[in-house]
Amino acid sequence: MPNLLLEVTFLGTSSIRVLVVDDYDPWRRFIRLTLLAQERLQIVGEAIDGPEALQQVQELQPDLILLDIGLPTSNGIEVARRIRDVSPKSRILFVSENRSPDILEAALSTGAGGYVVKSNAGSELLQAVNTVLEGGRFVSSSLGGHKPTGSEDQQAHNEPHAEPLGEAGREITHHHEVKFYPDDSALVDGFAGFIGATLKSGNPVVVLATPSHRASIVKRLKEEGVDVGAAIGQRRYIPLDPIDSLPAFRLAGLLTGEAVTAAKETNLRVGVG
Repeated sequence: MPNLLLEVTFLGTSSIRVLVVDDYDPWRRFIRLTLLAQERLQIVGEAIDGPEALQQVQELQPDLILLDIGLPTSNGIEVARRIRDVSPKSRILFVSENRSPDILEAALSTGAGGYVVKSNAGSELLQAVNTVLEGGRFVSSSLGGHKPTGSEDQQAHNEPHAEPLGEAGREITHHHEVKFYPDDSALVDGFAGFIGATLKSGNPVVVLATPSHRASIVKRLKEEGVDVGAAIGQRRYIPLDPIDSLPAFRLAGLLTGEAVTAAKETNLRVGVG
């Protein structure tokens, strides 16, 4: 794959040279489109495996490396350790769908500046990039159980802040996210993570997905120790099929309304996945 090297200056500020390492072409395309939002971020190269990544790192000495963990011929964590030898000044941001706490800790132990879950990248990638470039540490919000090491100032800068709820503490906020999944496995992981967190927090959730996806999601939830049967019995887990539901969104609205009613007394949130 030919290397693309660009040196650009905008308003007297040197561009940030980025290398993308991921074997999935649609995902690299998504990253390219996302980084276009900031002119200073210039992709100078792409690699699909560890050896190619190390070769390009040595040649290009990029400012920032977006690195996947599951590469074809090598582990991204090992690649990150070797990057430290050939380009010690390059900052590393892992972008992976792997949510394992052990993998997260191992990735950050390489000296990487952050870890973004791919299914959160639509809303978090640029924030993570900017945080890492400023010398901070960023960990995806869906991995909120992890407490990043570093200074208290850095942690305060990276961790999400709760919005005030107003005088009565009951102001309703509306939050919408669009997430992109590179394949079915990532979609199931993303949905299961969101749904599991919603149910474990006591909130109801409406799941609009195909039968095969719903089956995979339920299996994953059970593996995570979520009592889906109890949630269904309590009307907190409401599964819907797109083919049946899209022509009849009044029913979906009714079911969502039931979930809202169930949550109203305790001021809970309703998750729709």
